[in-house]
Amino acid sequence: MKTWRNASLAVTAAALLALTTACGQGEGDVSPRGQAVGNAAPAEGGYGSDGGYGAGSAGAGAGASKAAGQLAAWDSSELGKVLTDSEGFTLYRFDKDSAEPPKSNCDGDCAKAWPPVPAEEATAAAGTGAEVIGRVTRADGTEQLTVGGWPVYRYAEDSSPGEAKGQGVGGTWFAAAPDGKKATPDADGAADGTRAGTSGLSVRQDPELGEIVVDKRGMTVYRFKKDSAWPMKSACTGACLKKWPVVAPVSRNDVEGVTTKGFVTFDRPDGIRQQSIDCWPVYTFSGDEKPGDTNGQGVGGTWYAVTPDAKLAGSPK
Repeated sequence: MKTWRNASLAVTAAALLALTTACGQGEGDVSPRGQAVGNAAPAEGGYGSDGGYGAGSAGAGAGASKAAGQLAAWDSSELGKVLTDSEGFTLYRFDKDSAEPPKSNCDGDCAKAWPPVPAEEATAAAGTGAEVIGRVTRADGTEQLTVGGWPVYRYAEDSSPGEAKGQGVGGTWFAAAPDGKKATPDADGAADGTRAGTSGLSVRQDPELGEIVVDKRGMTVYRFKKDSAWPMKSACTGACLKKWPVVAPVSRNDVEGVTTKGFVTFDRPDGIRQQSIDCWPVYTFSGDEKPGDTNGQGVGGTWYAVTPDAKLAGSPK
C-alpha cells in the first residue's frame, strides 16, 4: 500500500510540474493538456482539380456538424474582415449557391470537403444585425446556416483557427465577410479611423484605460474576475459565451507588445480551445461593435479589459 501511495504521489507531482511549466513560465505554446497552439502544417492534397470541391478530406479540424455559436471576424491583411465560427475557423460561401432565395448546391462529395454549418445556435458577429442570420433547408432535409442569405460552410482542410486554405478554390469558393458578402480588403481600416491590430494580439492606447490588449480585428480583449489562473478555469459557460466569445488560439509569433508568460491554450470542458495570457482565459465582448469600443469594461463588476501584462485595466483596488 505504501509503495502504491508513493507511486501515486510521484505521478501527481510530475503532472503538477508539467502544468506549472506550461502555465506560469511561458515555455512554449503548449496547453495544459499538451496541445500545440498555432497553425498546423498545410494539409497535403491538390485544390481545384475535382470540379472545385477541394481535396475532400472530411476528417480534418473544421468538423462536419458542429454548431457555429457566436460568429466573429478577424482582420486579414490579404482578405479583409473574414467571418469565423466561435472557435476561429473560417466560414466560406459558394458561387454556385444563391442568396435570393437561399439555396445550397453543395451535396454529396462536395459536402464532405465543405461541411455545411448547422443552422442552430448561431449568433451574428459583432457589428452586424441579427437579421443577417438565417437558415435554408438542404436537399437532405437538414437546416444550414445562412449569412446575408448565403449558405455558409467550413473547409475540411482548415485544421486550425485562422486558416483560410479554401480561399479561391476552384474559382468558386471564397471566405465570407460578416455580412455574408465575399471578404475583401479594406485599405482604409475601420470607419472611425481606428485600424485593427496587425498581430493576433497587440496593444492599443486607450484614452481612459491606458494600454490594453486587442485581438487581430482591433477588438478589446477582456478577463473575467470569476475565472482562475491556477488551476486554469473558466466560469463563463453556456449563454455567457454568446456575450463573451473566447479568444481563439494565437501563435506566439503573432503577438506584439503582450506578455507571453503563461501564453498557453486552455482546452475548455465544452471542447472549445481558448487563448490565455499569464494563464488567464481571455475573451472579447459581443457588445463591442468596432475597434476602439470598450463597452464590456466593468460589466457586472467582473469584466475588465486586459493590460499587456495580463492585469485588469481600471479595476477597483
